[in-house]
Amino acid sequence: MQDRLQAMQIFMRVAELESFTQASISLGLSKTHVSNVVAQFETALGARLLQRTTRTVRLTQDGISCYERCKNLLTDYQELESLFQLQAAQVSGRLRVDMSTGIARNLVLPHLPAFIEQYPQIELELSSTDRKVDIVAEGFDCVIRVGSVLQEGVIAKKIGHFKMLNCVSPSYIAKYGKPSSLEELSQGHKLIHYVGQLGGSDSGFEYLSQDNHELCALALPKLITVNNADAYSAACLAGLGIIQAPNIGVAKYLQTGELIEILPDYPAPSMPVSLLYPHRRHLSKRLQVFMAWLTELLTPFLVSR
Repeated sequence: MQDRLQAMQIFMRVAELESFTQASISLGLSKTHVSNVVAQFETALGARLLQRTTRTVRLTQDGISCYERCKNLLTDYQELESLFQLQAAQVSGRLRVDMSTGIARNLVLPHLPAFIEQYPQIELELSSTDRKVDIVAEGFDCVIRVGSVLQEGVIAKKIGHFKMLNCVSPSYIAKYGKPSSLEELSQGHKLIHYVGQLGGSDSGFEYLSQDNHELCALALPKLITVNNADAYSAACLAGLGIIQAPNIGVAKYLQTGELIEILPDYPAPSMPVSLLYPHRRHLSKRLQVFMAWLTELLTPFLVSR
């Protein structure tokens, strides 16, 4: 029984990644073992599930049907396993999760020991990156996504919004002054530009108009452009310009006085925060408790809009 379940999991991974090599890396198994298991699975079913070429691996028509059945069977089995896990110590299994480096460093990792103490049998694989991962192809169980959700084949559970704050360092104020209006802001102040990929366009200083809350932008010169959250906050701490960042990313610096909020009446639009997970009929108990824990951690930093 366990061998068949593992064979289903390996077959599904190869199908999702369209590669025996990538599947073996993802699963921590040798490519030879993965290939042999899939071949034996095909023999046992009496059907060719994958069309192999020198460059790609594609599902056959039988493979498509098998993939969907395997997905449902494995989901049902995981649900059966968790059905009787009534005590926290009994909730077990692996969870692969992804979130931004800032959320991981500032919020999740400092509180993670308490979660592990409560659920010692859950094995976490935590990815922290500013890029938007492919949840299905990369095998993630849960992703915290800040911003728009465009990926198909996933469930997006919106839990609130991060309030955006305009911040500078004391050294920046000493050099350029502290702007108290948009007019003053346009007189020689500098912006730190953040892009997902270098070469992206500059949106300027974004803010919501006070009369009708429309999105506006004020063009400002920049001293530096960065492409990740750590560099964004570090550049601000170094006095290189103004940043517009989620409250969760700058809260500790505001508390210590390393950063100072400016122009609170002209915030950028709040950023939606969602928990994403693959489309499944049932959620495992381990994923349910982890998502509930994440939501509780994030709630103090969330606003309705």
